[in-house]
Amino acid sequence: MMKIAVGGDHAGFPLKGHVIEVLKELGHEVTDCGSYTPEPIDFPDITKIVCEKVLAQEADKAILVCGTGVGASIAANKIPGIRSSVCHDIYSSHQCVEHDDVNVMCIGAQIIGPALVKELVESFLTAEFSTETEFRRRVEKLSIMEVEYAKQLVEVNKK
Repeated sequence: MMKIAVGGDHAGFPLKGHVIEVLKELGHEVTDCGSYTPEPIDFPDITKIVCEKVLAQEADKAILVCGTGVGASIAANKIPGIRSSVCHDIYSSHQCVEHDDVNVMCIGAQIIGPALVKELVESFLTAEFSTETEFRRRVEKLSIMEVEYAKQLVEVNKK
């Protein structure tokens, strides 16, 4: 059993409830981070709430649902310590964890339907980060890039 944070904007709202049902059916503990209505809400706001659960270790992984999954993934990847991927096929949903240690899966409610959700969620949550040196080395480089570019941004903003 894992702890999973789930969130979505208004475009993801129609599919988010199904994602939560699937997670519970699979025996996972779910934290619903919103949105709770179909009223418009910006995906960066929900993404921040969801990803903070992962960073605080209140969730093992997270799933974000927006219209295409792209906006939520971009927002999530702005947060140091988060590695996010859009996953609309089974191969990507496990490979992103195995090779890239992804901890946030993003899906698009306007792209996939409920029939695919269960397979994507199962594939993402059962995948494990590879112990192979090449993948560990690459993910370490990603972590270094986060720090390097954050420092550069601080220097630019000082000017």
